[in-house]
Amino acid sequence: MTTATTEDTTEVQLANGLSCAVPADSPLAKLLKSQRTWVGPDAKERLQILRGAKSVAIVGASPNPARSSYFVGTYLQQSSDYRVYFVNPNADTILGEKAYPDLASLPEVPDIVDVFRKPSDIPAVIDEVLAVGAPTVWVQLGIWNQEAAEYGESKGLTVVMDRCIKIEHARFHGGLHLLGFDTGQITARKTLR
Repeated sequence: MTTATTEDTTEVQLANGLSCAVPADSPLAKLLKSQRTWVGPDAKERLQILRGAKSVAIVGASPNPARSSYFVGTYLQQSSDYRVYFVNPNADTILGEKAYPDLASLPEVPDIVDVFRKPSDIPAVIDEVLAVGAPTVWVQLGIWNQEAAEYGESKGLTVVMDRCIKIEHARFHGGLHLLGFDTGQITARKTLR
């Protein structure tokens, strides 16, 4: 699909060869503009990122056990060898560890910055990551900002987006089970349905 835009309309070239003009400010034009075209690292590359990392900073970490960042932090503390840092300017401690107000306050530059922030906050986080020199930004499952991903890559960052670091780590290390929980059992036996 390709698009060409004039002041009032957008000409959309569809995959089947047909084209049509749609009003540039229409919901359909906005939908077509929002289509995901950016592609991040594939599975092998994500595995290399996880294997090469020694430290992870969780930006947007929460001390609330009901939040996904808390669950991911718990998993990384218990199921990985990473040094895990929690970044939240409104918390003193998270999961028994000191919480830092920003990435610049960490005692080291993290290998991966795992982000739990809304899509509109991602560009500012990428700027902060660039300022401290971290090589990888990992934006959590359900969070998407294509322009920020493209910007980060253009500045030399490795960007993973809309993927859960906990799920990916468990998947590559044999701990993924239905719903993403580690059952602690290794078996080849088929389960009954």
